[in-house]
Amino acid sequence: MKLTVTSSPHIRGKESTGSIMGHVLLALLPALAAGTLVYGLRALLVTAVTTAACLLSEWLFRVLTHQHNTLPDGSAAVTGVLLALTLPATVPYWAAAVGGVFAVAAVKGLCGGIGQNIFNPALAGRAFLMLLWPAAITRYAALGQALPLFGSAADAVTAATPLHHMQMPALPEVSLADLFLGRVGGSIGEASALALLIGGAWLVFRRVISPRIPLTYLGTVAVLTLVFSKGDSPVLWMLYSLLSGGVILGAVFMATDYTTSPVTPRGQLFYGAGCGALTVVFRYFGLFPEGVTYAILLMNAAVWAIDRFTAPRRFGTGKGGAA
Repeated sequence: MKLTVTSSPHIRGKESTGSIMGHVLLALLPALAAGTLVYGLRALLVTAVTTAACLLSEWLFRVLTHQHNTLPDGSAAVTGVLLALTLPATVPYWAAAVGGVFAVAAVKGLCGGIGQNIFNPALAGRAFLMLLWPAAITRYAALGQALPLFGSAADAVTAATPLHHMQMPALPEVSLADLFLGRVGGSIGEASALALLIGGAWLVFRRVISPRIPLTYLGTVAVLTLVFSKGDSPVLWMLYSLLSGGVILGAVFMATDYTTSPVTPRGQLFYGAGCGALTVVFRYFGLFPEGVTYAILLMNAAVWAIDRFTAPRRFGTGKGGAA
C-alpha cells in the first residue's frame, strides 16, 4: 500500500490562494470600471502603475531573499488594485508607484510574505503616502474634468468631496442617488457605492468573505451617525455618512482581509464594530474628513488580542482552559 505523508491540514478545500484572489479581482472590476467612467482613463493608468509596482516589488523581493516566486498567487495584483482605488485619479504616478513598493516590500515582504503581514498592505501604502505627501493624495478633481493621461495633474480644478461638506458640518450638495450610482468626486474607488456592493455580493456568494464584518462595520457607522447626527435630519445624515467616502470600500474589501482580520465569529463582530466606531470618531474629530484608513489599521493591530479573548471554549474544559 502506498501512503502519502504530508503535514496538516489533511482535509483541504477546492479553493486555492490564486482562485480566491481571482474572485477578489473580479469583484473589484465594477468599482474600477465606475472609477474609470467617472474620472477618465487616468484612473486606469493609476491602477496600472500601482499594480505594476506591486508585482515588480514582489518579484524583486523574492529574488533578493532567495525565495520561491509568489506572483502566481495574485495577492500582489490585488494589493495594487486596492491601493489604486484608495487614491484620487490626480495622484502623481511616481507617488502611486512609491505606495505600491511600500505596501508590498515593506508591509508584506518584511513581515514574511502573504499571510504574515500585520497590517493591510494597501491601506498601509495609502497611510504612508498620506504621511509624507498628503497634498498629493487629497487633491480631488472636479467632476467631469478631463485629466491629462501623461504628465502632472496638479493644475486640475479641484472640488470638495461630500465628506468635506459634512465636516463643516453640512449635508453634501449632491443627491443620494448621485452617491449611490457614481456621480461624485473623490478617490477612484469611491465613484459608485452600487459598484462596490455588487463586488461585495459576489464575494459573499462565492463564500470568499463572510458578511459578518461588513454588516457589523456598516451597521455601527449607521447607528452612531444616526444617534450623534450633525444635521437637521438624522436619517439623511446617516445615509450620507454610509455612502460618502471609502467606508463601503473599506468594509467590504479592506476589513475582510484574511490575514489582518479575526478568525473567530465573535471576534469578527467585535472587529467590525471597532472599525465602524473608530471611523466615526476620526471623521468627527480628526484632521482629515475620512477615517477609514486609520480605523482599519488600528483594528488590524488589535486582531491578535481579539482572537485570543474570543476563542471558543474547548470541549471538556472550564473557563480559562482548566479541565
